[in-house]
Amino acid sequence: MSLLTIKDAATGEELLRASEPAEIAAALAPINVRFERWEVAPLAEGASAEAVLEAYRAQLDTFMAGHAAGTADVIRLTADHPQKEALRAKFLSEHIHTEDEIRFFHEGAGNFIMHVDGKVYDAHCTRGDLISVPANTQHWFDAGTEPHVTALRIFTDTTGWTPHYSGTDMAERFPAVTG
Repeated sequence: MSLLTIKDAATGEELLRASEPAEIAAALAPINVRFERWEVAPLAEGASAEAVLEAYRAQLDTFMAGHAAGTADVIRLTADHPQKEALRAKFLSEHIHTEDEIRFFHEGAGNFIMHVDGKVYDAHCTRGDLISVPANTQHWFDAGTEPHVTALRIFTDTTGWTPHYSGTDMAERFPAVTG
């Protein structure tokens, strides 16, 4: 189940908890984060990256045409990945990108956590969720200690995905909320 929690960054007080997709989208809209649900393609668990891309081709083409995006790929992170700890550490530190970070969750789940205007927006995204975090938004991503996620990544320019770390301890102070 998708979940959004919003907390005060100074006090940690929970300001909102929402699980309905429309309510999540409405709560994220003021910070220009796009959240929507897509129908999940009927693929076998662990389908190849090529099969996942092809299954969503029509939706991707429409989305990419409307967002000046130029390419898409598939990222898969599972509990048996030999570099899961290093990858988790890379994503878990607060950072920005110079382009939007757009993900569609085909399998599994993960948390995009954004630090904006004195609040922490924790979006627990699950199968069927699309999220677009605007360029230059302080955020981090947590797929958990035993990750299971297959996601489409949509790029305008893959070089824009280079993380620029803030050096804060926000990710440690605000661990991902999953339920």
